[in-house]
Amino acid sequence: MGNALRFLYATCCKPTASESESLGPQGVSATNVGVSALAHDLFHFEITSQVPEKLSQHVVSSKKAQANWFNKLLEAWKASKPPPKTPEEAARLVIQTLKRHKKEDVEGLLSFYGLPLPHTLVQPSSGFPTSLPQGVKFELNTLPVDVRAVADGDTITVYVSSTDPRESASIPGELQVLAVQRAEARSLRNYAEADAIHKKIIDAGYRVLNFQNEEVLAKKYRIRLCGIDAPENSMPYGKEAKEELAMLVQGKCLRILVYEEDRYGRSVGDIYCNGIFVQEIMLKKGCAWHYTAYDQRSELAAGGRKRPEQSAVVCGLYQTQRSHGSTERTDEKGDDIAIREAK
Repeated sequence: MGNALRFLYATCCKPTASESESLGPQGVSATNVGVSALAHDLFHFEITSQVPEKLSQHVVSSKKAQANWFNKLLEAWKASKPPPKTPEEAARLVIQTLKRHKKEDVEGLLSFYGLPLPHTLVQPSSGFPTSLPQGVKFELNTLPVDVRAVADGDTITVYVSSTDPRESASIPGELQVLAVQRAEARSLRNYAEADAIHKKIIDAGYRVLNFQNEEVLAKKYRIRLCGIDAPENSMPYGKEAKEELAMLVQGKCLRILVYEEDRYGRSVGDIYCNGIFVQEIMLKKGCAWHYTAYDQRSELAAGGRKRPEQSAVVCGLYQTQRSHGSTERTDEKGDDIAIREAK
């Protein structure tokens, strides 16, 4: 059995109360719970060759045909690198794998797991640019993003390995010494000393992270997504915007094109995840506004237009008056709570 199936089956969980309005027939919602439920059933099918009993209530083809679908989906899931983690990724895998099958069956299978239907999926207009856009100062290639690093719908914290060529040329020598000292303290099980050393590393803007079973010294960057403006967490739809950005980047290695640093020390840039332009997706899903005063790019302008098929939450965001004003402000800890200052 594939490792992807083991992982997703192990992380399968029950929906929260806030998800109850969008439950599918499997008792799952249109969040990543539906992805875990599909992985669970593929895991079960590989062992028993049995498809879910209630699936027949939502599709038109026979049990034999359903078994054929599950065989195809099982192979496609194992072959995917990385495996689907979001509802959109799982839906695209189902649609692509079963593209020659009946529309009623594909849509019925998606609905059974609470996954997005084909007409609701957001299609990005372009992937990573073939040449760097004008104004880009440098590119970051990050380690996988922790969901806790997503501050809101337009700000995240990322880490870049010190072995990256750009970082290795500028890392202070004393930090490398501290990293070695921390590793030695941990090997001697002197965890208090190791934690004290790690605090010095963190205070210097770095952190030691576990990546592929190895400890990696990495530099911290706070990223402000260029060209969009998402509602603050305390504003209407702020929670939804944060959750959408988290689903896009969680566990992914990102490519970030940095244009400038703002007065709060954040790197303002474009984020690409598996070739997908994150700001464009946030706009097309209605989770952010296009910051037209300082970014007139066509892909963002197109993404910022409301479309008839968008959900009530999306439409509500478009109807909500932006109240940030033209400049930023920060809370007592210096954390961002508004948009980039007009320049």
